[in-house]
Amino acid sequence: MYTMIRRTFVAMSVAAVTAVSPIAAVAQDNPVIASVVFQGDQFMQFLQAGIRETAEAAGAEVLEINIDGDLAREIQAIDTYISRGVDAIVIAPVSARDSAPALQRARDAGIVVIALNGGLEDGSIANATFSTANRDLGASTGAAAATFISETLGGEATVATLAFSSLLPEQSGDRTGGFKDAVAEGNTINIVSEQDAWMPEDAVTVATDILTANPGVNVIYAANEGGTVGAMQAVINAGRAGEVFVFGIDGSRQLAQGLLAGNNVLQAVTAQAPISMGAMGAEAALQVLAGETVEAHTTVPALLLSRTDPDGVASFMESIQ
Repeated sequence: MYTMIRRTFVAMSVAAVTAVSPIAAVAQDNPVIASVVFQGDQFMQFLQAGIRETAEAAGAEVLEINIDGDLAREIQAIDTYISRGVDAIVIAPVSARDSAPALQRARDAGIVVIALNGGLEDGSIANATFSTANRDLGASTGAAAATFISETLGGEATVATLAFSSLLPEQSGDRTGGFKDAVAEGNTINIVSEQDAWMPEDAVTVATDILTANPGVNVIYAANEGGTVGAMQAVINAGRAGEVFVFGIDGSRQLAQGLLAGNNVLQAVTAQAPISMGAMGAEAALQVLAGETVEAHTTVPALLLSRTDPDGVASFMESIQ
């Protein structure tokens, strides 16, 4: 089952930006699609790349913005796109709840709305949603950590977590909750610190402070790419490689390299398929503009990347080149 999912994920990532349906190209003459994300990490860059390349291949003009986690900026951007009269907004909303009113205004103005990543609480606003369940992402990494703790640490671990609850409380809570539930299966888990740190430089500082204040910590979980990168670097900087083990969420070249590194720090991450997700979102927008019916919700497969499967990690790296 794992091998099949991995092959599907890689094939989707490689082919997504070229597999544009002919119907998309005739949606209308030079449609304008706004691409909105809330962060500048590699995941969001890949997401926008999938949107851009698929839409431009179909003859659309693409407008891009990263609102840097600022809901007010997101609302302003959406209202600007409404005033401009764009044809579609393909968005990774900053909040499943609070992003909804502005996007409802876009729908009311006749603009196609496609929601990516976490989607929206109100499923009636977006014409289509493409996402990977955040709880499933956390549970996937948690299950890998549970196996590691059982087999390597004797079934007991002292754990610290890095999240992004002050930025995106719903997504962060689901990812961390999924991890905590799964990692506790069959193990004795003592969580001694739960803090926010989602950018690499902040995560290095926070994780370093955690290790100093809690020398018994031997597992760190991070809920996104930046937190995972920072946690990994903090363990290395502290000279604790081989003593403290990192598990995370998201996939990038840097994290893949961490899984293949000889320092035995990063153990597993669960990666999403941002290029595929962005491409699917752009394709759906073009199909709706062409008068076609699209699925209301599509689950985009995730992929567990583990130090125990270097071939899978290498395949993932090839898929994001």
